Amino acid sequence: MNYYQNKVIWIIGASSGIGEALCYNLSEQGAIIVLSSRNSEQLYKLKKKLEHPDKHLVLPLNLERQDEFEPALVQIINTYSKLDIIFNNGGLSQRSEVSETSLDVDRRIMEINYFGNIALTKTVLPQFHQQGYGQIVVTSSIAGKFGFYLRSAYSASKHALHGYYESLALEEIKNNIAITILCPGKINTAISTHALKGNGETHNIMDHNQETGMPVEECVIQILKAVEKKKREVLIGNQEILAVYIKRYFPRLFWKIIQKQKAT
Repeated sequence: MNYYQNKVIWIIGASSGIGEALCYNLSEQGAIIVLSSRNSEQLYKLKKKLEHPDKHLVLPLNLERQDEFEPALVQIINTYSKLDIIFNNGGLSQRSEVSETSLDVDRRIMEINYFGNIALTKTVLPQFHQQGYGQIVVTSSIAGKFGFYLRSAYSASKHALHGYYESLALEEIKNNIAITILCPGKINTAISTHALKGNGETHNIMDHNQETGMPVEECVIQILKAVEKKKREVLIGNQEILAVYIKRYFPRLFWKIIQKQKAT
């Protein structure tokens, strides 16, 4: 029996990108999937395409409405009696310079990417404590390791996740709860298409960096290997992830290199 077989796995942001690819891969491995995002229509379409669709659960969820979190968890436990892993994968990106970005957009990105994320984790923690185990997988970004053009609020929200979950990981060792922080680089998903511009409108453009990025299926294979090994943090991507190491060991060189990179 493989690691994921018969595990109840809650995937936030399941309707597209990394979340959708996780659903396909995990259902093929025999996992029981709870699919959540705001796009309920897409979730139901996706469920029908998964292996053994009748055993999975569609649970629409909006990360800006934290009152939905507890009833959602109750429905999961009432249906399956447990929750093994949560992929806290929902989020929203940005494509605008600081000088062009309204504070409302900054706040909305932080509300979804940070406060919605940690509120959901606070919701599931008591269940994990009661079970005596659990796994929390958090999708950060390479932008959580350094700032980059047009992503000030997005990068800030991802930096915040690192501080929060590194602290939580230390606290929850005694409770047999594992934390894995994912740091994808350039992955071929529609994240740039859904990103917000400075005025709050949708960017609605597939950036070159995403279009030429790592196939999302390969990204998910690397994610699932890291989660199975309960790694604390994992960088996923192509050559762009080298920037993390260059910044750590050669910071002056890093700043010379990074300012020459294309923003999109």
